[in-house]
Order: sequence, then C-alpha cells, then structure tokens
Amino acid sequence: MAEAADIQGISPAPARRWLRRTASLIVAAPLVAALLAGTAAPTAQADVASRAPTGSSTVDVSLDTLAPSAPVKGDTLTVSGTLTNRSKESVTDARVDLRVGPRLFGRTSIDASTERTGYVPGSDPAAIGGKYTVEFAKLPSGISQDFTLSVPVDKLGLDDAGVYQIGVSLSGRTARAPSEQVLGIQRTFLPWQAEESDSKTRVTYLWPLIASAHVTAETGSDEQQTPVFADDDLAAEIAPGGRLDQMVSLGSQLPVTWVIDPDLLAGVDAMAKNYRVKVGDTTVPGKKENQAVAKKWLNSLETAVADGKVVALPFADPDLASIAHRGKNVSGTLSHLQTATEVAGTTVETILHVKPSIDFAWPVDGAIDPSIVDVATSAGAHNVIARSDSLQETGRLPYTPTAARPIGGGTTAVVADSRLSKAFEGDMSHAEDSTLAVQKFLATTLALTEQDTDTERSIVVAPQRMPTAAQAQSMARALHALDDERWTQPLDLVGAAEAEPDAQATTRVPGTSQYPKRLRSQELPTQAFQDIKSTQISLSSFQVILTQPERVVTPFGNAINRSMSTSWRGRSLEAQQYRDSVRTYLQGLINEVQLISKSDVTLSGRSATIPVTVQNRLLQDVDHLKLRLKSENATRLRLNNGGAVAEQPIRIAGGHSQSVKFDAAANANGQVQVVAQLYTEDGMPYGEEMTFTVKVSEVTPTVLLVIAGGLLMLVLAGIRMYTHRKRANASDPAGDDGGEPEQPSDPTPDTGPESGEPSGTGEKVDR
Repeated sequence: MAEAADIQGISPAPARRWLRRTASLIVAAPLVAALLAGTAAPTAQADVASRAPTGSSTVDVSLDTLAPSAPVKGDTLTVSGTLTNRSKESVTDARVDLRVGPRLFGRTSIDASTERTGYVPGSDPAAIGGKYTVEFAKLPSGISQDFTLSVPVDKLGLDDAGVYQIGVSLSGRTARAPSEQVLGIQRTFLPWQAEESDSKTRVTYLWPLIASAHVTAETGSDEQQTPVFADDDLAAEIAPGGRLDQMVSLGSQLPVTWVIDPDLLAGVDAMAKNYRVKVGDTTVPGKKENQAVAKKWLNSLETAVADGKVVALPFADPDLASIAHRGKNVSGTLSHLQTATEVAGTTVETILHVKPSIDFAWPVDGAIDPSIVDVATSAGAHNVIARSDSLQETGRLPYTPTAARPIGGGTTAVVADSRLSKAFEGDMSHAEDSTLAVQKFLATTLALTEQDTDTERSIVVAPQRMPTAAQAQSMARALHALDDERWTQPLDLVGAAEAEPDAQATTRVPGTSQYPKRLRSQELPTQAFQDIKSTQISLSSFQVILTQPERVVTPFGNAINRSMSTSWRGRSLEAQQYRDSVRTYLQGLINEVQLISKSDVTLSGRSATIPVTVQNRLLQDVDHLKLRLKSENATRLRLNNGGAVAEQPIRIAGGHSQSVKFDAAANANGQVQVVAQLYTEDGMPYGEEMTFTVKVSEVTPTVLLVIAGGLLMLVLAGIRMYTHRKRANASDPAGDDGGEPEQPSDPTPDTGPESGEPSGTGEKVDR
C-alpha cells in the first residue's frame, strides 16, 4: 500500500481504490477470457501448458542414500541423490542445501509430514548453508546431476531425542525467475537417539518364507516316486540373487522369527533330488544344476534357523478367510485344514532339523472376523496373527498397545502394527523409495517408543507374505539400523504372544460385515471347495483298492492342500487350472483299472461259462475289488447259483489282466442284456459299468440225433466208394484195358491266404 501511495497524482485513499479495482480485474480476467475465448481457448491452454514449471516442483530432488540412517554423536550425515531439471529452461547458480526441521511428536505428525511436497517459505526451516552445500553453475533442461552432501551431526541442531524432519533442497535461478528461489525439495525423517533409551520397545519381525504352488499331483512310477513340477520357476527363486535366496541370506543376519510354509521346503527338497518338469503333455528331467542350487539353499536355511525361532504355517498356507467364508460348509474342508496342520511340523522338522511352533494361524493381511478365528482355531491354533487396521482400537489410547490380546476361548490375537507392517509394500527397486521407506520405518519405531516411556511394550511387524528381493533388502536395512538397540530390542513371536496384555487395548473381534471388500473379492469361490470335495471322494474310493495306497494318498493329499493355498489370491484362472489338473490326473489313474469291452456272446446249450476280463495298467497290485455280473432277464439266463446277480473277488497284479469266469444256465432261447460292474469292498461302484448281450441258442436232443444219423450215412458212403475203387484196381492192374480211369489225388485248396481282418462281432461260448 505504501508503494501505491507513491504513485504520482494519486492520493492514498484513491490509490487503495485503484488497487482494489485492478485486483478485481486481474481476478476476473481469466473468467471473462474463458467465457469469450471460444475457439481461441485451446490455443491459450496450449500456451500455458508449454510454459516451464516454476516453484518447488521445477527440479526433482531424489534422495538415494542417507547414512547413517540413525546417527549418533560424532557421526557425519551423508546424503546423496540426483537432481533432474524438469523445466524447459536451464537453472543457473544451483545450490543443494540441507534443512533440518523441528522435532515431530507422535506418529500422526509423521504421517502428516509425509504428505507435504512443495516448499513453503516461512514454514520450512532455513538451510544450514555455509560450507555444507553443493553448488552447480548450471543445470540444463532435462538433465540429471548426482550430488553428495555431508554434514557433521553436531551441526544439525538436534537437541532432545526424537524424530526430526530433514529436507534436501535445490535453489537457483531461471530466465523467468531471475531471483533465487527454491526450485525443488525432498523430505525424509531422521531419528535421533544419542544414547540408549530407558524404556525400549520389544519388536517382533516376521520373516516369511512362502511361495506359490509349483509341485503337481503327478509322480513318476519309480520307487522314489519322482515328483513332477508344473514349471521350473521355483529354481529361479532359490538361485543366487533370487527372491528366496535373498530372504535366506538377509534373514540369517537378522533377529527375526521365521514363518515358513512347509510346502516350500517339501518342494525344494524334492528338487534337490531327481525331479521332472511338465512340458506340454509330457515331462522332461529337471536340470542338474537346479538340484545343486536346491541343496545349497536348504543347507543355508538350515544354518540360518538353527539358533532362531521357526513358526510353521499349515502345509501350503491354506486361505483361512476363503475357508471361513466359502468353504467350511462344504463337507470335508475343515478336515483338510487339520491334516495340513498336522503334516506341517513333521515336514519342517524332517528337512530343517528344528522343532517349529505350529500354534499360529495367519489370515491374509491379518484381517479377521469371528468365522476366521473359528476356522483358525479348529485346526489347533491358539494364536491368530491379526493386524491393527482390522482389530482397531475403539477408544483414544495415547499410545500403541502391546500386540497380545486375549479374544476369548483361550485364543490370543497377536496384533501386528499396520503402519510398520505395510512400510515396505511399495516398489523398493528404486533407491529413493527404499531410502524414504527405511527412514520412515525407523522414525515410526522411535515415535512409538516415546509414546509412553513408563511402559515397555511388545510390537509385532507382519510384512507382506511374499516380499520381493528389493523389499527384503529394504526390510533388512531398516532392521540393521536397530542393531545397537538404542530404543528397541528384538523378541520372537512366541514371546510376543505370551507377553502381558494391555488391559486398555480392545479385544473385540470385528464382525463379518466389516471384513474388507477388497480381500473378500479375492477369495476362492465355493465351487473351488466343491471341486476339492469331488476329488477327495474319488481319491477315497481309489485308495481302498491299492496294495500301496501311500504312493497315491500322499501326493494327492498335498495337491488338495495346495488347491486351498493363499497364493491363489488374485489368480482365479490359475487356481481353477490347478484343481482341474489334479482331478484329471486322478481320474486317469482310476481308469487304469477297468473292464475290457466285450462283444456279444452266443451261448450254446443249457449251461456254460461267461468270461469277463479286468485290466490293471497300474504299476502296483490292486485288491479289495469285486466284479458283479447281473442278468437283466433271470428267467431266460441265470448266473452261478441260479440268481440274477453273481459276484467274484478280484486281485490283479500290476500291469496284468485277469479273466473272470461266471457260470451261466439258459432256460430259453433269445437275447439277454448282462451288466458287469466293479465294486469296492464297501459296496461303492468303481469305474464305468459295461453292458453286453448274451444270445441263447439251445441245441435239442432231436436235433443232435438227426445230426448224428447224417454223419453215420456219410461215413458209410465213404467206405462203399473206397471198396469199389479197390476192386476196380485189382481187375485191371496195367490201367490200359479201357476200364474206369484212375482217380486223381485231392486237389490243392483254393481258399487263398488267411484273412487278417478281425473276427466277427459274435463270441461263441461252448459248454
């Protein structure tokens, strides 16, 4: 206003009125232009879009490293990163500065600070400046430039212990903005705890070793039952640098609780021996180098877990929420979960030679409701790993309570901290994303410790089930920054579950309607559990006829558990294909024991035997089978004891066939339909029934007498002809007396070669 008053010829009051009018015109001008511009509007917009960005978003500042992540007295903080000029013009007199903000109190203030992006003059702290800067004479348009900035910690102005926000800014000039201004800034957090805290937070970090299903139900026919893999992807994950290789090598140096899917161990153990891989409709031997990789990975894991705590999930990590919401009403589903839990401990102990805890259930994302808790505990678990965004606090506690919560029925919900658990879910393959995630994780743990310094609490971190290699590396960096235990100390999951609960913490399990819609949409459908039930019924009928049922029950039982795996979430088509492949392969094995198709039978006489052939193309003997034959017309054709039905027990060696003969008696001529069906000993039909026709053509005594008389006449005629020829030869020995000529010998047959065509459809059965 003082400047307005100095305009020549204008008094202060008119000057103010002039300024107000001018401001109004300036504000209204864009609106008027937008209304009147018509076809010119796009041109104006294009012109605006072509202008170079100005302000604190002109230059992108990337923080790629910050070391040490949690400094102590005497350290030098080193920050390195990249500057990228995103404007259309060069930046001159560029300078990189470090800015240290005031101390932040509480986790909410950390979350709020994360949302700040641009530079706000007056609100953002001043730069440290001086010799602790990095200068560039020019930063051309579109060009990136690396920088490294180092500042002694005692120059940062850190007073009390706590969390501080720090920023790295880029100041400079452009042609449109000739005065110096901040053209880019990036912020992060710096935890400052110079000495050990009097009160420490006990942190339990879960380190999951889980993979998707790779092993099929198919096995080789050899004694070792060589397993068949759907693909060779698991080999890539355990190979040097692979995801699971990184998980083991990083986790071996960290105070973590190993949470392992036993199916992963079983798969790698199978790969360490001879294995095969499906390629189209056939299988090929697995690569020898993959066997070596598998052995090395298992050895490394065994060493890593030797002194640690191992929690075994049910075999194949079944989807507890899907079972609770879609599968528990399908009979047999819960029994599969029970079996998966029972085999889990044995598998881990056999392969890793450590005794795991099998007392924990881990629903997806720690989301629970009463039905999920019921399903989890039905298999024997007494602890359910939940998450704080599911089991939310109903009150306004000024602190984060201890993880253990009794939720009734002798069950403990071990509630993982949601913020910490999701800290590394993003794309950690970029250095800046990883650095920012690590710094926020550390800041959050320190802020959590400062919430209530009079009480030591136990906090659980349950990260994503299958972290990428980059995510695992970021997690490891964060945990290593806590190695000196200045404000935290490690605790295993069993210890966290046994910790003294906080009386003020909520223990109310959210209702089923509160289960997240996003997670519900990814669940296995009810049809999946019906498919599993159908497969199990077929398996149960099949195994009772086998002399070595374990060769079938074990691989198919594991495959059924894999069909319920949590890893199928978001992959419904692949899940369906896996279930179909298990069912199809099982049906193929069942069909290897079958009745051989039979042509129509002609029965001559009042009694005869009817043969029926059973084939066993399996490589093991089958037993406990019965072959039942049924005459559809017992008045015309009776079986065995004179009834309509006859049965005989069946036992067939592997790779052989057996012909079973049934006695039959005919009462009248004509056709009779006969049905053959295999049954198990408990009376369940096995395979498809076979129907054939028996034609009864009885020969009476009168007909037999006529046939015998005709044969006798032919014999007598032959004798007479032979005697007549002998007499003629005796009366004319020279053969030239004009008598009867000599009879030629029997002519050569003219029927041609034997036909190679199949015999007729009829099958004659004589008595």
